[in-house]
Formats: sequence, C-alpha cells, structure tokens
Amino acid sequence: MSEDLWAPYVPHVPHAPHLPEAAAEAPAPGSVTLIIPTFNEAGNIAELLSRLAVALPLPAHLPVSVLFVDDSTDDTPAVIEKAALECAFPVAVLHRESPEGGLGGAVVEGIGRADTDWIVVMDADLQHPPHLVPELVGEGARTGADLVVASRYIAGGSRAGLAGSYRIAVSRGATWLAKGLFPRTLRGISDPMSGFFAMRRSAVTEEALKPLGYKILMELAVRCRPARVAEVPFVFQERFAGESKSTAREGLRFLTHLASLRSATPLARMIGFGLVGLSGFVPNLAALWMLTHTGMNYLLAEVVANQAGVLWNFLLIEILLFRDRRRHRPWADRLGRFTLLANADLLLRIPLIAVLVGTWGFGVLSATALALVTTFVLRFAATEALVYLPRKAGRKQAS
Repeated sequence: MSEDLWAPYVPHVPHAPHLPEAAAEAPAPGSVTLIIPTFNEAGNIAELLSRLAVALPLPAHLPVSVLFVDDSTDDTPAVIEKAALECAFPVAVLHRESPEGGLGGAVVEGIGRADTDWIVVMDADLQHPPHLVPELVGEGARTGADLVVASRYIAGGSRAGLAGSYRIAVSRGATWLAKGLFPRTLRGISDPMSGFFAMRRSAVTEEALKPLGYKILMELAVRCRPARVAEVPFVFQERFAGESKSTAREGLRFLTHLASLRSATPLARMIGFGLVGLSGFVPNLAALWMLTHTGMNYLLAEVVANQAGVLWNFLLIEILLFRDRRRHRPWADRLGRFTLLANADLLLRIPLIAVLVGTWGFGVLSATALALVTTFVLRFAATEALVYLPRKAGRKQAS
C-alpha cells in the first residue's frame, strides 16, 4: 500500500533518514497512531475496520491513522489493503519479512514510525473492543497520564472472552508472577498482561525496548517507566475469527522475557548469574560423582566434570541473562570465550581444592562446592566484560 495514505500525518517513511530533533515537526495535539500487530488475521480485518469507523467519530482536525504491522504468512496484507479503501481515516500496512521479537517486536516497529501525540496498541482479533480507543486517549488527556491501560481486573472489567478455565488460570498466574517480580514498576497496573493500551509518544524510547513475544505492555512499563498511569475497564471479548496465538511456546517466551527484564540491572544480573551457577552444581557434581566412581583420579575428574557445568551455565545465561547482548559476538565466539573463562578459574580452583582435600580434610564434593563459590564474583565480572560487552561501532557481527 502506498505511503501516501499517511499524508499529511506520516510516520517515518521506510529507509528515509530521520530529521534532526530540532528540525522535526511537533506532533499535532491529540493526534493518534493506532498500531495493530497482525499474524494471519485475514478473517478479522474487515470487521475490525468497520467497527473502528464507528468508534472514531473524532473531529476532522484530530488526525487518527491506523498502522498494521504484519508478520502474516497468509493473505492478511492484501485483505488490509482492500478493506482500507473503504475507510475515511488513513490505513497502512507494514509487512515484515523477518518477524523479529514476535508481536511485541511488531509494535516496536510501529512505534518507530509514529509521529503522533498518542500511540494506541490493540489486537486485531476484536477481543479488544474498538469503541474504547477514544476513551483510552481521552482518559490520558483528562488525567495527564503517560500510559492508559485497558484492564480486565478493575471494576467494570471482565475476562469473559478467555476460553476455558485453563487459559484463565494461566492469565491470572502470569499476572501474579509479573507483579511479584516488578512490584514497584507495575504498581498501579492491575492488568500487565493487557495488550490494549494508549501511551504518549513522548514517553516511549523505542531504542530501549527489547521485546520477546507478545507481552509488550510489560516491556514498555518496565523499560520506559511512565511517570503516571491510568486505567480504563474493559470486557475481554471472544475472538471474532481465526485461532488464538497463545501457545505453550509463547508461554516459554514469556518466562524468558520476564527473566530478561528482571536481570536488566548489573546487580540483578549478578544475582541471576549466581542462581544459574548454583543450578550448575547439579550437572557438575553429578558428572564428578560418576567419574570418580569409575576410578578416575578426582583432580582429573574435576576438569572433565567441569565441562558439564560450563555448558549448562552457558545455555542458561544465554537465554535468561544476556539475550539482548548475544548479537555483539557470534555464537561460537561467545561459547569459546565463556568456556575459556570457566576453565581458567581451574588454575585457582584446582590448587584450592587440593589444599581443602589434602590439608584440611574436606570431602571432594564439599571442597568443589566451596571453591566454586569463592570464584563466583571474579567469573561474573570477567564473563560480562569479555563475553557480552558490546564491541566498538564498526566491529559488530551478527550471531
């Protein structure tokens, strides 16, 4: 679809250079970009745009544009283009060949193109009622809030459209987990799993966002930390057409995303690194037990068994702690550096273990555990600096 559909309120045109901040035009007061991420939602598009046409009786001087950011493998983009011809408001579709970051990544792409005062995010499946779009923006204008969340969990809201007790339990459990991990950041947000919200464009720094999966509201709240939050109740509707994108795989991505957000600060990463290291005791000590019981010398067994713990720890910190830094070095480079560092501390650990066992009478397993703990801080600092520290501009390599 032609970018002319955006005129005169055009989000940044793809591949065009951004204007310097001083030269950029200020967004029209109250202007809105409605960002709708889509993945195989062809059956919902016509009805969605029809309901939006009824829901957006805004004055002509208040520009409202709709941007679909599409990761579909079906004919959703073509359906959007056809349905857009009947709309009185501008509609455009951006199809992504590489859906990086999932639906959350699609929203961030849309944010980068929005030059309006407000951004509203909603799903395309009509579980988010379109008639609430003006109410979300209006509540933000009335209260001065930077973020307005459509919530199922305040008076007047309902999760009625969730299919079955299993999905209700999963949704509630995910909400409790998120609020438990981020009690201060998510204070005032009763429904951090909501995918329906409005946010002032000035409160969003898209460069800080590192989404994974479809829970973009939590990403925005934690990383952008809006100064003031308001909520509007909504009744979660049944899906109009198509199938839910909520799968076990998305659940795992959500847990990974939580871990990544929680470990965003150096102190949190150090704590996470320690917990990962503690979990590495299991494969390390299990391998040590097997090797020593086959008659291998305990010092040689230490070296061999250490590799089981090294590989375990590397996989977990890749997934949970340094996911957003993996692009700075190729995978083999990261693994090689991590393995080298993890084995280098044997130069300290093996003599220490030998003293603990031979001089002080420790058992092999207890001596190993104590030696691993004593080298923890040094290993964390070296790992962050030498394996995951971003390299200078011009030398980045994709993993």
